[in-house]
Amino acid sequence: MEQKQKNTLWTRDFTIITLGSMVSLLGSTLSGFAMSLMVLDRTDSTPLFALYTILYMLPSALAPMVAGPFLDRFSRKKTIYTLDFLTSGLFLIMTLVVMSGYFSYLFFAAMNILLGAIGGIYSVAYQSFYPLTITEGNFQRAYAVDSTLETLSAVMVPVSTFVYKTFGIVPLFMANCLTYLLAAIMETQLKTPEKYTKEAREGPKGLERFTRDFREGMSYLFAEKGLLAIAVYFFFSSITGGVTGVVTLPYFRSAFENGEYVYMLVWGMGTVARVIGGIIHYRLKIPAKYKYGITLVVYVLTALFEGIYLYLPVPAMMALCFASGILGMTSYNIRISATQRYVPDDRKGRFNGAFGTLNTVGSIIGEAAAGVMSLFLAERPMVTAVEAMVLVAALVIIGGNKKEISRVYSVEE
Repeated sequence: MEQKQKNTLWTRDFTIITLGSMVSLLGSTLSGFAMSLMVLDRTDSTPLFALYTILYMLPSALAPMVAGPFLDRFSRKKTIYTLDFLTSGLFLIMTLVVMSGYFSYLFFAAMNILLGAIGGIYSVAYQSFYPLTITEGNFQRAYAVDSTLETLSAVMVPVSTFVYKTFGIVPLFMANCLTYLLAAIMETQLKTPEKYTKEAREGPKGLERFTRDFREGMSYLFAEKGLLAIAVYFFFSSITGGVTGVVTLPYFRSAFENGEYVYMLVWGMGTVARVIGGIIHYRLKIPAKYKYGITLVVYVLTALFEGIYLYLPVPAMMALCFASGILGMTSYNIRISATQRYVPDDRKGRFNGAFGTLNTVGSIIGEAAAGVMSLFLAERPMVTAVEAMVLVAALVIIGGNKKEISRVYSVEE
């Protein structure tokens, strides 16, 4: 009986954290896109819309780095449900404000800053607590579940658009208030012990403690050459993602009649593929000794596929996006399950905070670079250029640090 329990993925706490994450993730996706549409409709200003987006991105980039040291000392599960209760309250306030007929750009910009900061802290707390609920030998399966649910949340974007256009923003705000409240209530029932907090309470207090923890976290990252190489590669990958995220939809709109629908069709194949990939990784365990080689091949092929697909007919685009989706799920699952298994529990907050900040900053740099490059470069050459950059990064950073990265990826579950 004891052995059976040890090998069971769907323990009580894993089920609770998975369901809570799913509920809040669906609600966030449902209302987040609609909030952007509302601001654009009310202001009818592209610069104000862009500023609104930046005001969310900046705190979500900075908060993880600041939150990481604290979340290595204090309860992550309490942080998770406290932030969900707080988010539910913010959406209740926004519901009442919109129902009153009042609209203020400054008010919703301030709400966006708060939601960005909360989202940044929550992501670190969740990513650092989630591994504690996974039983031995089940890391790959657990992250297959997590990534599949995250992918499925993308289907809420068209649902959000339909509800917003048909009924307005109020039902979406109310739904988000309820979903976050439900998630928080479920998360209060988490029982997984956080042993790292006992030792973490010792030592200096206040700013001195934060400074020491932050410095130790950075020292740990730089001392672990494999983790550092992975983080730096994903910084470049995030820059590429920022650029392609900005220019891809405009390309489809200019190149095809009803380009929005062609875009949804092409990238929808990638979403389908990621779901299928998640199911595959839930059932098929990759031996640790093959993970590094598979990862390097995946990074190279993904860069090649995404660098050329815009030059191809639509059916070929769909095929390459499907292939990229399968490959992307493979690389994500290997990377996240290996790093979360490798990093000690008392350093997960700082590592995940630093990693999250690098990714978000990379995305912001990419989005800004896309705006500059669009002045003298068309969309397709721009995408090819940044994919060539990330291809070089894969060969130099991942390929050039085989020994160190293999040590991270070879940790047995």
